[in-house]
Amino acid sequence: MKDTISKMPDVEERVPPKDPGDSAGGSCKPETPGLPQEDKSGPEDPPSCLTETVNEVSKLSSEIGMNHDYMEEKVLPPSSLEGKVKETMHNAFWDHLKEQLSATPPDFSCALELLKEIKEILLSLLLPRQNRLRIEIEETLDMDLLKEEAKHGALKIPSLSKYVLNMMALLCAPVRDEAVQKLESITDPVWLLRGIFQVLGLMKMDMVNYTIQSLQPHLQEHSIQYERAKFQELLNKQPSLLNHTTKWLTQAAAELTTSPPTCPDTSDSSSVAGPSPNEAKNPEPLSPTMVLSQGFLNLLLWDPENEEFPETLLMDRTRLQELESQLHQLTIMASVLLVASSFSGSVLFGSPQFVDKLKRITKSLLEDFHSRPEEAILSVSEQVSQEIHQSLKNMGLAALSSDNATSLMGQLQNIARKENCVRSVIDQRIHLFLKCCLVLGVQRSLLDLPGGLTLIEAELAELGQKFINLTHHNQEVFGPYYTEILKTLISPAQALETKVESV
Repeated sequence: MKDTISKMPDVEERVPPKDPGDSAGGSCKPETPGLPQEDKSGPEDPPSCLTETVNEVSKLSSEIGMNHDYMEEKVLPPSSLEGKVKETMHNAFWDHLKEQLSATPPDFSCALELLKEIKEILLSLLLPRQNRLRIEIEETLDMDLLKEEAKHGALKIPSLSKYVLNMMALLCAPVRDEAVQKLESITDPVWLLRGIFQVLGLMKMDMVNYTIQSLQPHLQEHSIQYERAKFQELLNKQPSLLNHTTKWLTQAAAELTTSPPTCPDTSDSSSVAGPSPNEAKNPEPLSPTMVLSQGFLNLLLWDPENEEFPETLLMDRTRLQELESQLHQLTIMASVLLVASSFSGSVLFGSPQFVDKLKRITKSLLEDFHSRPEEAILSVSEQVSQEIHQSLKNMGLAALSSDNATSLMGQLQNIARKENCVRSVIDQRIHLFLKCCLVLGVQRSLLDLPGGLTLIEAELAELGQKFINLTHHNQEVFGPYYTEILKTLISPAQALETKVESV
């Protein structure tokens, strides 16, 4: 990454092409399954300027560069109003289609609309080079020809469905092979068409995700250059725009003169933590990675009343707050599991099903923890104690004694206190894990989890990856600015090593 900002190319606005599968529909067309729809400030007020300007022009760019999640099928709860309405409309269409095909003579009007939609989705799944298949689909599903056949009552729905199935088997991703194969055993023409339409919706979503994944590196590079250029424009107008960022990194560097815990089992631990007590007199020089890692972690503990938030991270503030909330929830959950396991031993906690059940219970009951910590943790303690008691009883083991049950609930309720020793230790260990993730990556950091965190390994992996994605993108965009600031904070002996690298 260059230390100076090069001139960025002009950014063109591009309107995505219309998906061939999204055609205008009439009364005989079902809803296509698949994709969910979705002033100048003075130098004295740089945060306001950034949130109003950079946030607006770069929001989508940042999402593309940082977000590695792709499209997923939208599943509506059956009990929801939207779910009920959608199910009713779908059932009405398929019932109407069945009535038409069962009539004498058959009415193929809805079937033709459905075949037209199926044809367009199949065509949208083709790659540009697949011209032969494109011609074949166009000829086999020629709508003018099919309308003539329907007019004379000669439209062969079974043979057309079989052709579509063969084409789906050829075009689908391996993950859809089983779903397509299951369709081959359906004999009822209406249910077969319904299944075909549903699986085609999933295949269409697969193609969108494949396209996004293929373009991700190019989109990400564009995002980095675009965000940096917009920030530079503001910096040219307001030279003091990096004051809070400088203060943030200065504070992180000052904190590293103490002796924080080190990253376990790694030769790179010097990149994660400050000097040990034995090295206090002759500490190793700070590195950019150390300072930035400490700085990013400090953002997860940011006082909401402190308005001096780093200018380079204002766009990420909401994401950081979400990560902080997730971290807090994991701290409470891990604390609850650790206390509970000390009362029930390895018999219950050796069962992944039992642990998952306690996690679900704890997570659902902790939703109001922020506003009502005592009440929420009381509900957790009662429910967890009851689950342990009942599970021990079901296994034919000795249930908790009255004294143990009382002690368990008391220790669980104490977790609501910020100074609770179990909660404090778990919180420190999760922060250490995240610090290791920034240097070693998630998978290496998971290899040697400290006690109390193994039961939330999957949740930690998710949190760690989100944190890495956010910090990585931020460093890619603002690395040159961090490099210049860090040169003033790190000893001259490391002047050649102060260039910020992505973690």
